[in-house]
Amino acid sequence: MNQGRTVFAQLVELLPRKAFDNAVRRYDGQRRVRLLSCMDQLLCMIFAQVTGRTSLRETVLCLRAMGPRRYHCGIRAAPARSTLADANEKRDYRIFQDTALAMIAAACAELPIDADLRRLRARVYAIDSTTIDLCLKLFPWAVFRRRKAAIKAHTVFDVGAGIPVFVRISPGKTHDLWMLDQIIPQPGAFYVMDKGYIDFARLYRLHTGGAFFVTRAKRNMDFGVLQRRTVEPNGPVIRDRLIRLRGPKSRRLYPDTLRLIRYVDPDTGKRLTFLTNHLTLDALTIALLYHKRWRIELFFKWIKQHLHIKAFFGTSPNAVQTQVWVAVIVFVLLLRLKHRHQLSGELNEIFAVLSVALSEKVPVFELFSQHDTQLSEGVDRNQLPLFDF
Repeated sequence: MNQGRTVFAQLVELLPRKAFDNAVRRYDGQRRVRLLSCMDQLLCMIFAQVTGRTSLRETVLCLRAMGPRRYHCGIRAAPARSTLADANEKRDYRIFQDTALAMIAAACAELPIDADLRRLRARVYAIDSTTIDLCLKLFPWAVFRRRKAAIKAHTVFDVGAGIPVFVRISPGKTHDLWMLDQIIPQPGAFYVMDKGYIDFARLYRLHTGGAFFVTRAKRNMDFGVLQRRTVEPNGPVIRDRLIRLRGPKSRRLYPDTLRLIRYVDPDTGKRLTFLTNHLTLDALTIALLYHKRWRIELFFKWIKQHLHIKAFFGTSPNAVQTQVWVAVIVFVLLLRLKHRHQLSGELNEIFAVLSVALSEKVPVFELFSQHDTQLSEGVDRNQLPLFDF
């Protein structure tokens, strides 16, 4: 039953208010606040993301134009552009980071697990990064190249639930391997990554932490074969071997046994060589895990196309981090809204509808329900058609 709440109010009710309040107190977010509270700042930034605003000035202008509807959306007043800009520049971005992490923890327990990965009974994480180009004059701290600035969003993505669980922002010059130093291995979990993350010292740290990794082997890897396992004739797996590294440096950094799997993609005919420390799992399952890594690439593509993270409202590191974490919050909100109301549409379709209906007072499930287009019995069937083909 519609209780008079706007669509925007129904969306942001999924925010973890207690975790947000704790984060505000933890980082002293309300210090010297007179006009714009931390919650109002978050709601304004969520509004800007969902409606596709391209600047703070445009965001404030649209909020003012909403009039009384703004209050029903939960935003008490339209702030001045400078007030919102100062809040993004000075308030600790970790307020929004901790809020997003609390939402992610709740979503991971709530969202359904991918059917192909459910039988593993273990978490599967993909590790990758995406680069966002910036202007060097405006972002001198984001060092990338001689005449170019950029940041990298290093991400750990829960492949089963389809949600990012860990994000770190660094200057674009930072190597991808830096991310492996930031995570704490989860025993029994699988970490899937491309060959750019091959560093045997870091991979051995995952191994000794009780975690498993799946990556692609480099061509010049020096190794000796310990065991050749039998494979199905004419199947996609053409080799399955247990190996030990033989290079003077690599065997010191990774002294344990590894597994090398040669696989031919049935659809494309491409030959892939997988490297893993899991010695007993079916070879086809190893190939499936690497195939599922593509979900993190789709995630990067989606947020770059639909959320405002390729251009930023502020130029300081704190403002950039704030905007990125608000974008993560919006993505998690959409996933939870889709699951909570059992919406059948794709995420981009849900996002498109929300962007034009935020101030409507209609239940979310009704907004996305599919109505029959058949004529009712009371309609005059003798009416001539509008178009005669």
